[in-house]
Amino acid sequence: MIFLEFAACAIVILIAGTKLSKHADVIAEATGLGKSWVGLLLLATVTSLPELLSSISAVTLNNVPDLAVSGTLGSCMFNMLVIASLDLHSKTRPVSALVQQGHQLSAGFGVVLLALAAIDILFGKYLPTISALNSIDPMSLLFIVVYLFSMKLIYSYEKTRLQEFIHESATAITTGKDEKDSSALKGAITWFTVHSIFIVIASLYLPDLAEQIAKQTGWGESFIGSSLIAITTSLPEITVSVAAARMGSFDMAVANLLGSNLFNVAILAITDFFYLKAPLLRSVQQINTLSALTAIVCSGVVIIGLTYQSKKKFYYLAGDAIAIAFFYIMANTLLFMAH
Repeated sequence: MIFLEFAACAIVILIAGTKLSKHADVIAEATGLGKSWVGLLLLATVTSLPELLSSISAVTLNNVPDLAVSGTLGSCMFNMLVIASLDLHSKTRPVSALVQQGHQLSAGFGVVLLALAAIDILFGKYLPTISALNSIDPMSLLFIVVYLFSMKLIYSYEKTRLQEFIHESATAITTGKDEKDSSALKGAITWFTVHSIFIVIASLYLPDLAEQIAKQTGWGESFIGSSLIAITTSLPEITVSVAAARMGSFDMAVANLLGSNLFNVAILAITDFFYLKAPLLRSVQQINTLSALTAIVCSGVVIIGLTYQSKKKFYYLAGDAIAIAFFYIMANTLLFMAH
């Protein structure tokens, strides 16, 4: 019965997630913001809501900080696998050769944030805490600062592209299309919000169900979080990115996944504010660093792929996609063996 309930939540997230890409595309066109920026900021934030809600409810309602951290870091790792799978939707060339190299900024900042999270898990006990409750981790504040700085820098990099979209939007207005665009934008925002709410509601049930599955199966919370929870809460990223790839919007798909990784580390900071017993990352098992390190390695592979831009595939996947899949499988095998 628990597995059926878990599957039901997953289906709700899957269906609602499939709608987000379509509405985001309308929002990008109507506002002139561009698909890469909408994917990085809007889609990445909304599709990461399951990780945010699952993490907060895990520490506030269920008191399972390991599940919160492993689920969030496991989602970062799984997002890299989804990037690799996008090659399956590109008929001839690898995805790394179809998208702009500016995604290196997102991947690079992801490496920085994930490395800081790993350092905090391993060595955070040597750092002081702040607040009268002695529970707020100063590293969490650093996560937020780095995340906001990354958004500012990436926006500056994309500024020229954004201005081009704004110019196109202004041209549409002068040709009498402003009323139609305004109506389409309002509808897209409304349905985008509705489907986001469905995702949030379904996500609230995931931590408790995952904890019950862990008790029934004997699997550890870190493994459950980095695999089952991570995959389920990443369903919006999967569906949105795949839908974007099928529309040919590979930049939006990649920006969504890399942006989700950035936001996921910010989620750890937000969750830390809700966990009043102690600093969050200092209260979990050190094995959670494996998920962070694997996501770092895979991000490095993405950066290499974006720089080299191979024109060849081995059957259906490029070399960078195969490497990411290998590291993901290896990490989950180690996590399972450790429990």
